[in-house]
Amino acid sequence: MRTVPGSQATKVYRCPGCDHEIRPGTPHLVVWPADETGSVADRRHWHRACWEARARRRPSRRW
Repeated sequence: MRTVPGSQATKVYRCPGCDHEIRPGTPHLVVWPADETGSVADRRHWHRACWEARARRRPSRRW
């Protein structure tokens, strides 16, 4: 997991936790599987609140 500060968030991403856009300039998290077999395509960009709530609700999209 890596924190992306708003100043480095330059693209639009879709959060798998809420299915809403993460707009440029929005601080968020980049998360990838813990095993080393994952690739760049396995990374997902999450709102911090959605990541922290993931155990309490199901992701809105396939994660």
